[in-house]
Amino acid sequence: MPVFALVDCNNFYASCEKLFDPSLRDIPIVVLSNNDGCVVARSAESKALGVPMGAPWFQLQELAKQHGIRAFSSNYALYADMSSRVVEILRGFTPSLEVYSIDESFLVLDGLPGSLDAIGRDIRERVATWVGLPVCVGIASTKTLAKLANHAAKKALAGRKGVCDFGAMGPDELSALFARIPVAEVWGVGRRLDERLAELGIGTVKELRDAPPAWIRERFSVVLERTVRELNGVSCLDLEDVAPAKQQIMASRSFGNPVFDLDGLSESVASHTTRAAEKLRAQRHVAGAVTVMIRSNPFKPWEPQYNRSEVVPLAEPSADTRELIRAALAGLRHIYREGYAYKKAGVMLCGLEPQLRRQGSLLVDPEREQRSAALMEAMDRINERWGRGSLRPLATGFDPGWRMRRERLSPAWTTRWDQIPIVGSRSR
Repeated sequence: MPVFALVDCNNFYASCEKLFDPSLRDIPIVVLSNNDGCVVARSAESKALGVPMGAPWFQLQELAKQHGIRAFSSNYALYADMSSRVVEILRGFTPSLEVYSIDESFLVLDGLPGSLDAIGRDIRERVATWVGLPVCVGIASTKTLAKLANHAAKKALAGRKGVCDFGAMGPDELSALFARIPVAEVWGVGRRLDERLAELGIGTVKELRDAPPAWIRERFSVVLERTVRELNGVSCLDLEDVAPAKQQIMASRSFGNPVFDLDGLSESVASHTTRAAEKLRAQRHVAGAVTVMIRSNPFKPWEPQYNRSEVVPLAEPSADTRELIRAALAGLRHIYREGYAYKKAGVMLCGLEPQLRRQGSLLVDPEREQRSAALMEAMDRINERWGRGSLRPLATGFDPGWRMRRERLSPAWTTRWDQIPIVGSRSR
């Protein structure tokens, strides 16, 4: 029988912000969404104050002033780097690992020496010592149960000090625990299914676990039936050692300030296309079409509204940033209209296919394709070495006013030499 562990970084974004600033140790903090809009992460202190997830920051000013809540812009470079460091530590325990999200990873612990509880404690201690981030570990015979065990380690069984092994608990003890946990905490249930299950008298994990799988499948889906079987210890979800290639690649952002002219929109669209093209090449695919999208601000209904998109097919599938930008800007020029305050623009690459499996065309010059691939590879290597955007198309602009607001951004503590913290002693 397999043994899965789900390792989850506690309050990940907030913990990363606190890690390099000791003055924040006991201070309630929140991390804000793009353009410093809404709360997307909270420290334990902020949660204790009742700060709701998703609340607009401007609505929390009185509470923040009263309790000294500090707010930070999302520092994606820092979070991604700290996530990769945690994953490298986890790979030291087992090569069988699935990175589920930026702050969660599944591990297979089959065959490791020592008790599973001791392994869980070793994982917590090593991540805390080597990286400085707190994690919780849930251990069970299926991925769904491991995720639930992680929840128990955090909340339902806080006395377990961040590690919960369902395999070490008896059937009666597990049933009593599951009877206390709302069914909405089960991986994949969510609010919509929670409401439908409640109508059928299923409000706890225990009640869902004990429901007949065939009955659940008949009234819901094979996916929820699989969840029920997993709650009963039947492993139905394998570990994904390699994340599947995306079928579409999206890049979009809201503007920090409204954009009215075509030039500003063009720079934004070119920047998003450049980022999407990097992701496309990273998974070794080419795109057959580019979708470009623009819209005004739907939260200002008193202003004129405009929302349009257009799909631009490519003559030949490509991963060349220049070709993709050319197609995206052609689509933008076709849908752009004057007189609107645009709030967001984006692109989506679609019609993706593996680069090596693609059948060549008699109309394509092989030498030109080779030059294109070499140029893109050189650009990617330079940007990987010196930082994203070090080499980029001129169409992306130099100092665009449309970039998102990040007025509360913390330093890039681990990814920029000029922002690395300096430790020293004062001379007397």
